[in-house]
Amino acid sequence: MIGISRLLCENENFGDSLRYAKGSHGQKDGAIAGHGPVVVWTSTKTCNLSCVHCYAASENKKYEGELTTDEAKVFIDDLADFKVPVLLFSGGEPLVRPDTFELAEYAASKNIRVTYSTNGILIDKDVAKRMKQIGVGYVGISFDGIGEVHDKFRGMEGAFEKSLQGVKNCIEVGQKVGLRFTINKQNYKQLNEIFDFLEKEDIPRACFYHLVYSGRGNEMVQDDLTHEESRHALDIIMDRTIDFFNRGIEKEILTVDNHADAIYLYLRAKEKYPEKAEQIYNLIKTNGGNRSGIAFGNVDNLGNVHPDQFTQGYTFGNIREQKFSEIWTNAEHPILKGLKDRKPLLKGRCAQCKWLNMCNGNFRARADAIHGDFWESDPACYLTDEEIGLTVKA
Repeated sequence: MIGISRLLCENENFGDSLRYAKGSHGQKDGAIAGHGPVVVWTSTKTCNLSCVHCYAASENKKYEGELTTDEAKVFIDDLADFKVPVLLFSGGEPLVRPDTFELAEYAASKNIRVTYSTNGILIDKDVAKRMKQIGVGYVGISFDGIGEVHDKFRGMEGAFEKSLQGVKNCIEVGQKVGLRFTINKQNYKQLNEIFDFLEKEDIPRACFYHLVYSGRGNEMVQDDLTHEESRHALDIIMDRTIDFFNRGIEKEILTVDNHADAIYLYLRAKEKYPEKAEQIYNLIKTNGGNRSGIAFGNVDNLGNVHPDQFTQGYTFGNIREQKFSEIWTNAEHPILKGLKDRKPLLKGRCAQCKWLNMCNGNFRARADAIHGDFWESDPACYLTDEEIGLTVKA
């Protein structure tokens, strides 16, 4: 994640303490020194919607073999011993799992920060109150546009209004909530409307995800932004973030799954906000770029361990057979071992890029999907050859 509001406006939130802490740089097995990684748990693959870009390719059906309540508690015990700072309940739709709040409360009792990634449709007032009572740190609700645009992505008429009501129910009880938005050709022209929506509905946080070619997202490669469109999208996100800040409107704004954003932001800041440039440079250097397999990991609904929720083609072990902490730190699988020290393995533009220490090769799942080579260049890097040091001005 790139903390746009942190870098441009110096607004610090919980996640920034993991992303930009001095103890984050150089770690091999965790987010910061003395801690394990942030873990995304695909707590169930079942979902009440059928989104066109779902990385898990979830359907509204029962999936056999998912972790039981007891197995999940053993898993959580290990995460607590490993000092995992955050457990994100994801899916599918995590709120369809009957024991989701029992497990969330159990994790919270172990001093793990619990967050949810959800479509929001099932968050009625009672659910919102329950989340608040448990101490859920954050609820991210997915939106892919305004009104009918969102409904089309979600495959259900009226989904937008139902998700919006979920947001309102969270806000009403004081549960921190935010918006998750996956940028692509079908919705990026609504970016300004999304920022207007954040202000109108008093939503305090927004994460703008770049498309990853995984699950049903593999069928949307042609819908990914061009490099020029990606640059334009970041211009809008940065300008609107600064506008909020200048008007005294507190919002946490982040982008996700493309670490070229950090470099682009720095290069633009040098031109538009030179007084901020040095601090931005130091923060993104401290962060070190993509840290899947290091500070970030995924456990799927069957207990399989992956570098992140988008990279399901590589499994490092199963928590029914071995503790997550042991799988993560032993790094016997060549991909997991490689991710922990990936720079010598990277190829193409990534290997030659002068920003490699700040980006760390960007997102491997896209490289694998397009090139069939896990260590090739990320095709979604929109920085020019000149910007990454491959050409010299005449």
